[in-house]
Amino acid sequence: MHPLLARQLKKYCPDGRAADLDGLSAAVDAAYASFESDRSLIEHSLETMSSELGQRNRELAKQLQEKQRVMDQLSSINTELLDLNHKLETAQTQLLQADKMASIGQLAAGVAHEINNPVAFVHSNIGTLEMYLKQIFQIADAYIAQEQFLPAEVVRQLNELRDKLEYDYIVGDMADLMKESKDGLERVKKIVQELKDFSRVDQSEWDLLDITDGINSTLSLVRHELQSRADIVCELSALPPIECVLSQLNQVFMNLLINAAHAIKQHGTITIRTGMQGDDHVWVSIGDTGEGIPPENLSRIFDAFFTTKPVGKGTGLGLSLSYGIIKRHHGRIDVSSQMGSGTTFTITLPVQQPPANAAESDALKNAANQS
Repeated sequence: MHPLLARQLKKYCPDGRAADLDGLSAAVDAAYASFESDRSLIEHSLETMSSELGQRNRELAKQLQEKQRVMDQLSSINTELLDLNHKLETAQTQLLQADKMASIGQLAAGVAHEINNPVAFVHSNIGTLEMYLKQIFQIADAYIAQEQFLPAEVVRQLNELRDKLEYDYIVGDMADLMKESKDGLERVKKIVQELKDFSRVDQSEWDLLDITDGINSTLSLVRHELQSRADIVCELSALPPIECVLSQLNQVFMNLLINAAHAIKQHGTITIRTGMQGDDHVWVSIGDTGEGIPPENLSRIFDAFFTTKPVGKGTGLGLSLSYGIIKRHHGRIDVSSQMGSGTTFTITLPVQQPPANAAESDALKNAANQS
């Protein structure tokens, strides 16, 4: 029995006396009323505490959610900064490479100019020397024609000297020597012109030019390296002049040709083709019969610093720079490759550059000046 009930029974139902049932009932009612009041108060307190705890939990959850959002935002910003830093490093390296190529172009143009001057007067002097020799031989022939009027002893001495000095051989060989010398000078002049055409230091702005000239001049410069590895097959179609910076495209052609040669382990074939795509685009394809590019590397070949060449054999910037140059020309460069069969790069370029806003135009001009 509950102690409280026992006390009430003892109070209102004493031993030996009549029970005060009304008092007991009133006491029990009062006890229950007090109990209900206490229970209501406790329930209210519990509800209040539960509500406060719920509010606090919601606040904590909100704070945790905000903290997580901030952490995610910081993580995203950090990722963007790392990506931006990588892009800046890549851009800096590409600028250095472009500046190096521009310096090489300037050097080539300077060498071409310095060679061109002495070649010009040597070529002129060879022509004059050839004329002088013809005149000397005419005089000698005139003397020989007068031998019949000379004493026999003098004629004999002259004949001995002529045989000793191989005069007849010299006369016959002189013409060949002059021809070979002039041919050699013509080859030097051609190489000088090809150097000037490749560097194109006189054309660093956008202009309408025939890229076939760029392909031919680039091919002439690297032909010696290519021929030791492959036969060169050219299937060049007639193309209209396109708006471009040809010195930059020449750099792309050179990168692709050298890569094609390096991909061939045994003697193979490098095929260069050109053509039209519709009326407003031209295309150039450079294919080789080399080992091909593994499928897992195809998506990475245009990434800066990616190379499969041994250490010291490549920087991994050639294709990255080429990709950037083609993009600046609003073109595209595609690659198809099959292991064991070879690789083909196809460049597609617009005949006319699309209109550009002022900022883009300035950027293109700066890029052209750097190359």
